[in-house]
Amino acid sequence: MDDCVFCKIVAGDIPCYKVYEDEDFLAFLDMYPVNHGHTLVIPKKHYDNIFDLPNDIASKYFVVVQKIAGVVKNIMDADGINIGMNNLPAAGQVVFHSHIHVIPRFKNDGLNHWGNKEVNQDEMNKIAEKMKESIK
Repeated sequence: MDDCVFCKIVAGDIPCYKVYEDEDFLAFLDMYPVNHGHTLVIPKKHYDNIFDLPNDIASKYFVVVQKIAGVVKNIMDADGINIGMNNLPAAGQVVFHSHIHVIPRFKNDGLNHWGNKEVNQDEMNKIAEKMKESIK
């Protein structure tokens, strides 16, 4: 994709702080990190988001993310790791090239987590049933 910043990084047109590369994936430090060591893992081939990833790439993707997460945790001496992927604008996706965030977390880093919505059991049962019926 001509406009894609991550495709330009893969092509070497934009520099990055590369931490890992193989035939299918590239991992590099995020330029706007949540915490130091925040790393992005991307497929080299352009896919907009999780919905566009072929199954073979998706399964390899998580193996690479797991490897990077272990390295980030150890090198940064992190207390934990967040793995995140924003898909579509409503979820906060800004760069429309599939990417997974590997974010080192520390006990007192001051970052908040998601809030809790109140739901009732009937609502939860209806949602769960619809989801089970839709999964093939």
